[in-house]
Amino acid sequence: MKQKIMQAEPGAIVEIIGRSSRGDREQHVSLSALDGTDFFTEDIFNALANDEADIAVHSFKDMSAPHFFSHNAFAIVDRDDVRDVAIFNPGVIEKIKNGQTIFVGTCSPRREEMAVHFLKKALPQLGTINIKTKPIRGNVEGRLKQLDDGMYDATILATAGLNRLLKGYTASTAVANPGGGLTVSDLLKHKLLMLLPLFECVPAPCQGAIVAEAHPQNKLAVELLQKINNTELFAEASAEKQKAFEYGTGCLQKFGVTTIRTKSSTHLYAAGEDADGKTFQHWTNLPQLQFNEDELFSSTDCMRDFFEYERKQNVFDIKQPIVFVANYKSVKDAAATAALQNKRIWAAGTKTWLELAQLGYWVEGSADALGFESLEDVWRMPLLQIDASEVCILTHEHAAERWRAKGLNAISNYTLQPTNKTSLIERIHEAKGLFWSSFSQYEYYGMHAGYDATHICAGGETATLLQQAGVNPIVLPSIKAFEQWRKSSIRSHSVA
Repeated sequence: MKQKIMQAEPGAIVEIIGRSSRGDREQHVSLSALDGTDFFTEDIFNALANDEADIAVHSFKDMSAPHFFSHNAFAIVDRDDVRDVAIFNPGVIEKIKNGQTIFVGTCSPRREEMAVHFLKKALPQLGTINIKTKPIRGNVEGRLKQLDDGMYDATILATAGLNRLLKGYTASTAVANPGGGLTVSDLLKHKLLMLLPLFECVPAPCQGAIVAEAHPQNKLAVELLQKINNTELFAEASAEKQKAFEYGTGCLQKFGVTTIRTKSSTHLYAAGEDADGKTFQHWTNLPQLQFNEDELFSSTDCMRDFFEYERKQNVFDIKQPIVFVANYKSVKDAAATAALQNKRIWAAGTKTWLELAQLGYWVEGSADALGFESLEDVWRMPLLQIDASEVCILTHEHAAERWRAKGLNAISNYTLQPTNKTSLIERIHEAKGLFWSSFSQYEYYGMHAGYDATHICAGGETATLLQQAGVNPIVLPSIKAFEQWRKSSIRSHSVA
């Protein structure tokens, strides 16, 4: 923040004043017992009103919508990765094998509702998985220290806060480090990580965004905020804050709101349970198309019908320390099990992740079915520090060839053999709209589609390859978005 001000106003004298909030001080009180709005930001805003400071800096997710929309002296100055990460003590593996209860520290109903539900399926299925949550309070270092001391088996944190601390920034240099002198980097050593998926564990609205605030009557400070405001991030985060306000407010919310960016478009996604206990999913910017239910073909309805998998009878060696598994079918033999020993594993999407978990693998994260290349920025963040050269993509033969042509490490241990089922080909030929969940489906079956058929796909490599093949597909952000769009856009015969 200081650097942004100095860039906007060279020669300015910037003094940093550390200030704790009521939410920081009242750690003995459960978050659910507090007011639920602005207890992390109200004290600092009062400092502006009392002329104790000119600009306040907050985590935007801690600020209530009523306060944010009450005046216009705000700037969004930065946004880091929006995801949550689950951090485990390494002993969790033995606890799973022994059927012992795993205690997860969190005070967030959203994380309890979404993340814990997901972790029960996503942890290696090596035994009965029992998870209980326990309240945890304190800043990042304090929570990690409690984890390190064995008070919990895991905790769930925002990756943005970890990234900023690992880069050397702290929210307040005046507050003593409750980690007992240990740095965040020290406290993360030997821990097991799971970067939680965007669609199953939707982040809190505005997570990762930093908001700067001035008192509206402080004209010089307001002018400075206008200079350092990132207008694109401001619009994005404001939309999330507004959408969240429609579903409920405060720390008791059991839903998330986030922005999904693909190569072709930007979408707001909200999901979870609203203030009335009703579950919901909401997408913006989905295509305005309509089909009768018998006019739309979706490959997701018949995934097993496209191919048989011919496994190569060879022993293969993966030299890279990290493996990106494009399809769980590639790891269902002894050779693959041996090749993945002591490797860090990432998955193409949640389905592959959960199938790998069923096979007993620890998965660190996934591409959320947004494509391998969507992970490159994620891997570069300080929490992970993964270079693409350290990753080997495990996939089928044709896809491995394409990735190697891009200069990436890729290996294959199976080939796709199209089944060419007559019933499948007939459905493709008759459809007016076709949703392809992988390029390989189009590559082997696309010639059977009608000349004027509309092709639809999720973002990522599938969309890129379809475009390179001369198809101009309708691109949705994810398969989950397609399913939501299909529910709302398909006309039944009675309506048609």
